[in-house]
Order: sequence, then structure tokens, then C-alpha cells
Amino acid sequence: MKAIVMERVGGPAVMEYVDRPNPEPAAGQVLVQVHAAGVNFMDIGVRQGSLWQEMPLPKTLGVEGAGQVLSVGAGVTDITPGQRVAWVYAPGSYAQQVVVPAAALVPLPDEIDYRTAAAVMMQGLTASHFATDFYPVQPGDIALVHAAAGGVGLLLTQIIKLRGGRVIGRVSSANKVAFAKEAGAEQVIVDTEGAFAAEAIRLSGGEGVHVVYDGSGPKTFQGSLDALRVCGTFCWYGPVLGSPGAIEIMSLPKSIKIGYATFNHHVRTPELLRARTKQLFDWITAGQLSLKIGGEYALADAARAHTDLESRKTSGKLLLLP
Repeated sequence: MKAIVMERVGGPAVMEYVDRPNPEPAAGQVLVQVHAAGVNFMDIGVRQGSLWQEMPLPKTLGVEGAGQVLSVGAGVTDITPGQRVAWVYAPGSYAQQVVVPAAALVPLPDEIDYRTAAAVMMQGLTASHFATDFYPVQPGDIALVHAAAGGVGLLLTQIIKLRGGRVIGRVSSANKVAFAKEAGAEQVIVDTEGAFAAEAIRLSGGEGVHVVYDGSGPKTFQGSLDALRVCGTFCWYGPVLGSPGAIEIMSLPKSIKIGYATFNHHVRTPELLRARTKQLFDWITAGQLSLKIGGEYALADAARAHTDLESRKTSGKLLLLP
């Protein structure tokens, strides 16, 4: 089979399209033919060496995808060959075949195709966690969503709206405004320098926003703090772009609450994984949640997909199609 493997850390050029032996599922595992794999900023962190440091080289990239079951290992009784499935965290997903723990697989309903499943798993579960668990959005809440035209931002905006909230989006260029507004953002701020707080406060009626969802890195950290109202909540995520550094807790303003959100806490058991994804699939089939696939690439073109994602010029989800 073909796979995208890195022998060393570095830029997109370290990603090699190579032959690898076909994997075999061990007990409790499932072998899947990959039909679509999601491209995430997490994959860039692995490639650059900031993530998966404990995993020896060479590494096969990718963690998310959808496909069809080829075979199952001993003890697997709830997944069968030929079944359509998706997954959110299985290292080695940039490949034509991948071995996934049975407990990490989600059966796909007939209404959900492979591309849709691969596009919604990680970013959809992330957005769902942010708006339902980390900060349960209430009707009338005002949220500031950074990177509002990105994969997470577009889904997060829609889920906030489903819960009765109002979204102020922030994007990096004027050509992304329409995407954010189409997802439901009522106002959109175009900003690349981190100078958005005053406008967010103005747009929220002078009090500041109830919650900020910020995965844009250290440059926006202070502005996100400043944009919050009294007792507001700061949801920080996205380790690839770096940390804001140490925080002096007694310097935090306005009695705000701040935390680092990770999607795996949303799906910490197989039962929660399947329940949360069922909710996403139900929203999609009901026409309440839509996906924007911003680019589809052959597996051999994974390096180009990374380059495009790092350029911050894309919108929506990028997919590899093995």
C-alpha cells in the first residue's frame, strides 16, 4: 500500500509518498481501506516535531478519516468486514489502509458519505466540545470566534447559532468574510495584527463578549482577554501555533475564566464518541449543519495540502483521497 511517511522533522518536503507493507489487525483492532483522510493543524505539529515526540521515526502522518472495513482482529464483534466507518484519532491515516482500535470507530449512516465523515470528525467534535461542554452556549450569548472561516470556525459558528447564541467572527482577509457570514456570523472583523478587541466590544454593545474561542496563537491572546465582558470565558486551543507563555493569575481582568480545551475530553469513552458523532450526523442530515470542503488532494499531494493549510489562505476542511 501507499502511505505518507516522514523520516525526519521539518517542512512539507519531509513528507514522502512511499510503499509500506499492508498492515494486519491485532486483537481488538480493525483494518480499514481509507477513502478519505482529514488534514489538520495537528498533522503539521507532528511534521514539525512539536507533537508525537515520543513516537520514533519514521512516522506515518494523519489521524482522521473514513473508509470501509477490510478485516477485523480477534475479539471484535461489533464491527464487520464491508462496514462503512469513520475515526477521529488513529495515527497513520495518511495511507491507503490503516489499523484502528475497534473502540475508536464510528459506524456511518447511509446518509453520510466518506468525504463528509472525514471532514466533520475532528473539527466537528472539537466545535461541539467548545460550545456544549467547555462553555455551554445559552440563548442570547455573544461569542467571538477566531479563524471563523476555517474548518473549526465554520462548524463552531453554526453550533453556537443552533444553541441560540450570536457570533462575531474574526478572519484574516476580506475574501473570507462571506464564508463566515454564510455560516451564521452576524458581524465579521478582518484583522491580522491582533487589534480586534475594541471592535468586538463595540459590536457586543459595549460590554464585551460572553466567550472567546481562540486557536490563532499568541498574537491574539491579549486581544481575546480584552474583548471579554465581566465573568466572561476564554476558550484557548490549538497548540501548534505556540503558547502565550506564563500567566500571572492575579493579573487576569474582569473575573474572567480561562482554560485550554481539547476535543478528546468530549469523547473520552466509546459511548460518548458515538453519541457525539451521532448528534453531528443528525444535524447534517437534517440540514442544520453544513460542511465546507476547501480542498481535495490525492494522497501523493499531501505536502501541497500542508503548504496550503499553513498559508492560512484556505477555508473549510482539506481532505486527502487515497
